[in-house]
Amino acid sequence: MSFHTVPQGRTVRVRVPATSANLGPGFDTFGLALSVADEIELTTCEPGVLDIEIEGVGADSVPRTEQHLIIRALDASLAELGFGREGLHLRAVNRIPHGRGMGSSGAAIAAGVLLAAQLVGDDVDVSDEQLLKLATELEGHPDNVAPCLFGGFTIAWTDAVRPYMVRREVHEDIYPLVLVPEQKLSTKVARGLQPSEVPHRDAVFNVARASLLVLALTDEPELLYAATEDLLHQPYRAAAMPASAELVEELRAERLAAVISGAGPSVLVLAESEHARDRATEIAAEHDGWRAFPVEIDSRGATVSVASTKTESLSA
Repeated sequence: MSFHTVPQGRTVRVRVPATSANLGPGFDTFGLALSVADEIELTTCEPGVLDIEIEGVGADSVPRTEQHLIIRALDASLAELGFGREGLHLRAVNRIPHGRGMGSSGAAIAAGVLLAAQLVGDDVDVSDEQLLKLATELEGHPDNVAPCLFGGFTIAWTDAVRPYMVRREVHEDIYPLVLVPEQKLSTKVARGLQPSEVPHRDAVFNVARASLLVLALTDEPELLYAATEDLLHQPYRAAAMPASAELVEELRAERLAAVISGAGPSVLVLAESEHARDRATEIAAEHDGWRAFPVEIDSRGATVSVASTKTESLSA
């Protein structure tokens, strides 16, 4: 297969938000975009150059080689679109915690896909469906990349052909809080704790709660506590993150809608009021090693700009 080469001297900037997947019962399906975001600027340049500058989270640990996840996603996406590239300058300002269940890898992959789409934009019109497909193929599942790309609350699924998603706005009376522990947890480890089969009654239980959660997030926040119950993944993963499981149990004892964020170990609270969010913060403060981040729902999703052009939001 022959490739076109991306022109030198082109600068692209992207902003990609954190996400929380699962939301309790919506395992591998539901996701929320949150108002914590990484910002990346990439400039194409002469062959043989790969200059990577990192500020913030991961500055001392992420690779500054072609193994950087953004570069891997960029190169894979360019190849899929029929393009290659030469040298790169990449600057990233990272704010999304790594290994905490807040979608940092999904954000990096979304960034790489978006950068590729913008670099070839003069020659190829990359659709939202293609963006989601490219990102899902790289991530392995769409529950984080869908809200990262398109914002708000997303429901994502796949068939034999490609991934799909629908997006909804979140009710204005929902006040998210992310509680982040000091320790990390590998998504691969967390997934390894899942059984290959679950009891029929547990599946029925989660179908009911997931259906209710769609209504709770969009129209009736008072249903959030009941709607965030789960039997499919959190009980099986509890042993790998006992402090998180204990905190969720304590929060839910006060009827706060607390769940493990993604694969964990962070905890997401979907509070029905600012007072409830403050109470959740107080409870977390009684446990050592937890940081509380009051956040908002990011309704824009990823944003992109090329050179001096005006920043635009992706459409759903």
